[in-house]
Amino acid sequence: MRGDDALYERLSLEAFQSGLSWITVLRRREGFLAAFAGFRIRAVAEFTDEDVRRLLADPCIIRNRSKITAVIHNATVAAELAEGELDELIWSYAPDHADRPAPRTLSEVPATTPESTALARDLKKRGFRFVGPTTAYALMQACGLVNDHLADCHVRRAGHLR
Repeated sequence: MRGDDALYERLSLEAFQSGLSWITVLRRREGFLAAFAGFRIRAVAEFTDEDVRRLLADPCIIRNRSKITAVIHNATVAAELAEGELDELIWSYAPDHADRPAPRTLSEVPATTPESTALARDLKKRGFRFVGPTTAYALMQACGLVNDHLADCHVRRAGHLR
């Protein structure tokens, strides 16, 4: 997955997922898209306190003030970057797949890696919030920077992922 807005959406959804099951977020994805202007960075960066109140009252999303304000704040940070810079930044942390064997069991799939730790550190240094190493690794998984499909998974065998 590429593109600043697409990566911002995944980063935002991963922030909302923190402490919850992924299915909880996925079931609300359409609500999130409607509530957060399709996760268009420039539009969300313009959200006001009135928008925060609207979001806190929206039953179609996860109504956590800290996460909502972090997602809006992250849009303002991302809006200050040059076009394509968020995409380039995140993808610069994609590990060399040749160095990493395919996991054979779910217990071999890491929650963090040195790359996700470095990505989280870089994002935080730039002002992003709700982006710890575990969230950064989940972002890397969701966007295709890493392939954690098990060695015997049909998706990996079919060559759909690198």
